[in-house]
Amino acid sequence: MTSTLAPALTVHRVTPQDAARMRALRLEMLADSPLAFLETLAQAAARPHADFRRRIVQASAGGQLAQFVADPGPGSGGRLIGHAGGTVLPEESAATVVFAVYITPAHRGRGVLASLVDAVAEWSLSLGRRELMLEVVVGNDRAVRAYKRLGFEDTGVRVPHPVLPGLQELQMRRRA
Repeated sequence: MTSTLAPALTVHRVTPQDAARMRALRLEMLADSPLAFLETLAQAAARPHADFRRRIVQASAGGQLAQFVADPGPGSGGRLIGHAGGTVLPEESAATVVFAVYITPAHRGRGVLASLVDAVAEWSLSLGRRELMLEVVVGNDRAVRAYKRLGFEDTGVRVPHPVLPGLQELQMRRRA
């Protein structure tokens, strides 16, 4: 499940060797978009590298959890530029929940999001799950528009933000 976007840019499922680069990307994600994720920058920065590595090892194989990254290859200083995860919840066993989607600002609008979501969709289909679901903070219109361009539709379902009281998330779905 590796796709090529440009001569050196690829999207692939994380490997244990990606742990340090994934930690750096995670810290960037939290600094850039603090309302979009379930932990704070301070919480993530305080977590030992061994914890990040353990998470990456868990997401690198199997059918319950996967993380995909966009890697610009040589000349990028080794930094990853995007991430999307997929998981399955007991109450949603026929769908893959897309989570922790992030593209570095300099690479937004260049097809990286579509490639990351496609990688999650391929993984989902390979496991017999034919639907993707995600949640976006109400008011994040840029993200909603981007997901609509990828075929996601607003289901009308609103749920409380899992960490920040007072915020709501809207649910979107599409076929994998």
